[in-house]
Amino acid sequence: MLPLVNQETSLPLESTQDALIQRHAPLAENLWRSGKGGLSATLRGVTLVILGTALLTLSAKINVPLPYVPITLQTLVVLVIGSVYGWRLGGLTLMAYLAEGAAGLPVFAGTIGGLAPFMGPTAGYLAGFVFAAVITGWLSESGWDRSVLGLFVALAIGHAVILASGFAWLAYGLHLGPEKAWLVGIMPFIAGTVVKNALATALVMLARQKVEHRG
Repeated sequence: MLPLVNQETSLPLESTQDALIQRHAPLAENLWRSGKGGLSATLRGVTLVILGTALLTLSAKINVPLPYVPITLQTLVVLVIGSVYGWRLGGLTLMAYLAEGAAGLPVFAGTIGGLAPFMGPTAGYLAGFVFAAVITGWLSESGWDRSVLGLFVALAIGHAVILASGFAWLAYGLHLGPEKAWLVGIMPFIAGTVVKNALATALVMLARQKVEHRG
């Protein structure tokens, strides 16, 4: 039995379909190309994780205190890391950041390190950071970062994951109830989320244009 053939490319149809769904490398790999040797790839990964956790710490310190959860720039950095690093390195970077905080380093918005933030009002958002970075990275590697609209939607999904995780913890983990959790955990962040989503989209698209221009 002859294989199905795509008439335009003269390739087996299965090969053409595989090419269409092939994932592309994260933007960070194209910005910093390394050889196939383990050392250069490891060096790149370690450096990017350190850089990512440093940016997350800095973004946490730029905040507006609120009774339960402060407004920070962290969600912007989380989603940029996810979309630029890809889902594997992005998720690893966020887990490294949380591990630093759990070890007692002052990397979160407040001055308290250790395990206390993982049991307080921000715990749901911190967990959501990891999931958002992984999801956003996966969508970007799937080609959603090829267009402004696709990237904006991918980042919006990441934002929704963070807010939903934070809301669920406030409502049911801390027993504030859905109504109060909405008022203190969602409403104050809606306008900023839209602005940060647009800014993150612009930053990632500019980086992509730089990579494509460099060839």
